[in-house]
Amino acid sequence: MRVLLNVLCLAAVFNIGLATAADEAKPATPVYKTKKLGKAEIDQLLAKPEKLVVIDVRRPDELTKIGGFPVYLSIQLADFEKSLAYIPKDRTIVTVSNHAGRALKTGDILIDKGFKVAGAIGAQNYEEEGGKLTRIEAPQPATAQK
Repeated sequence: MRVLLNVLCLAAVFNIGLATAADEAKPATPVYKTKKLGKAEIDQLLAKPEKLVVIDVRRPDELTKIGGFPVYLSIQLADFEKSLAYIPKDRTIVTVSNHAGRALKTGDILIDKGFKVAGAIGAQNYEEEGGKLTRIEAPQPATAQK
């Protein structure tokens, strides 16, 4: 009986050690300077388009498949640093991706470069909250003329 009790105690200690090691191995959730916005906040900002720039960092196939906002600059994250000169500094910026991950990262880049960023939103999150996205039809390839 005493042997069984010792084995159970060792098993308990070993499991606690594994749980602690597993907790330490988990990656930390990224902390962003950029605020994640909801539908109501975006709708307020979109009501004053003359003061706003929406920057969508998704790939073209994501834009056509999912949809986006009516007017935006499309700059993929990989090309972002090269495109900073084309972004107006006198307007408030909202960044967009599917679920705001890339948009939050982009917002932080802009904040670090001195831009005024209201926040980031995921287009799919916006739609889930009842927002209406604009659907974009992909252009058909040109057919050869005979």
